[in-house]
Amino acid sequence: MTISELHSDEALRRREFPVVQDSVYLAHAGVCPLPRRVSDAVNGYSAACAMADQEAAIPAGTVHRIRQSAASLIGAQADEISLVGPTSLALSQVAAGLHVKRGQNVLVYHDCYPSNVYPWMALADRGVEVRFMNIRELGRIRVVDVQGQIDEDTRLVSIASAHYLTGFRVNIDAIGKMLRSRGVLFCLDAIQTLGAFPTPATHVDILAADSHKWLLGPCAAGILYVRKEVQPHIRPVVHGWHNVKCPDFLTQDDMQFQEGGRRYEAGTHNFLGLLGLEAALKLVQEIGVEAIASELSRKRAWLAPAIQAKGYEVLRADVLPENAGGITSFHRPGDDMSALHRKLGEAGVVTSRRRMPDGQWLIRLSPHFYNTDAELQRFLDVI
Repeated sequence: MTISELHSDEALRRREFPVVQDSVYLAHAGVCPLPRRVSDAVNGYSAACAMADQEAAIPAGTVHRIRQSAASLIGAQADEISLVGPTSLALSQVAAGLHVKRGQNVLVYHDCYPSNVYPWMALADRGVEVRFMNIRELGRIRVVDVQGQIDEDTRLVSIASAHYLTGFRVNIDAIGKMLRSRGVLFCLDAIQTLGAFPTPATHVDILAADSHKWLLGPCAAGILYVRKEVQPHIRPVVHGWHNVKCPDFLTQDDMQFQEGGRRYEAGTHNFLGLLGLEAALKLVQEIGVEAIASELSRKRAWLAPAIQAKGYEVLRADVLPENAGGITSFHRPGDDMSALHRKLGEAGVVTSRRRMPDGQWLIRLSPHFYNTDAELQRFLDVI
């Protein structure tokens, strides 16, 4: 299946993405609706569980296969992938388990999504200095911004691959190369690009992303990547039968952690979510991330000036193509954006309403590859 085939065959599009039957869904940066094949995977496993042991209903090798599929999406190895669920949980485990000394510092962006701020703020209780980046424009983080705000005591830098309001995509490789040359760990909240744009982990040490946005998977079915060489520097902070060795389910006198990604997975997997995640990964890889990225870039390049032509201000309307994400946020000073959000909803157009740090409310659009130009035009007609 290709994007062109979807856009030219409405019956196929409706079958693969049932949400289009009732609405124009433009809020994938929030929580996505499930594609048919993802829903079918979850439902099929759920039905099997009614007749058997839930673990027995999982075919042998499934979990390893999911690790491999997730790893291939970011250019990693299967044993560097942990299946721990929500992004917030993954980042919290990393922050809590990070080997960092009192007096060292971590650098984060205050106006990032809270899931990638609060876990690091909590390190202050351990005597770690938590530094907030000084950025001129909302969400626009460049290599020079990071390089100019680290020093010999910086242990880790954590940023998002794309800002959740502006959609600005950072240069992952350039930032990662610079930090690795300085011996600083690079942590990436990748939830706003994984499944939408290439998100390589080649120069990243830690990456976390749930699947319920651009990856088109279930909630709480995400991945945590920790580079193999970095795993010894992030101790597991949750403990259970799955990540601590217990042969024949017998407690041992000494705690020894499992190798690879299992070391951060304390207990039984969320198999319902993982089967949905597997189906979502297959779908994204079938369409092709490069093709998806090209389509999302095309949509934003069309939407931004079209919205401006109607008298609205678009955040980062002048962004360069290499930094443009799938998000287009806009407002008009003096207008009631909440009223416009309701109006769109009443017209069957699903968007997100978000607020900037200065208090200004926004409408945030985040169409995916299966949305058609006719649907985007319907949105434009409403506003």
